[in-house]
Amino acid sequence: MSEEIVFKVLKEAGKPLRPGDIAKIAGLDKKEVSEAIKKLKKEGKIISPKRCYYAPAE
Repeated sequence: MSEEIVFKVLKEAGKPLRPGDIAKIAGLDKKEVSEAIKKLKKEGKIISPKRCYYAPAE
């Protein structure tokens, strides 16, 4: 469920974000965000355009 929140935050941001920023915006724990990012990357829903930044895969 935190994956949905993380994905929504990334889509609405319109720019690549760091996990810490995602956590702040979503009001989630950094650990939760990291887990969600891991799952979303595995599913191919998000990409990392540059080191430590994440964006939705278009």
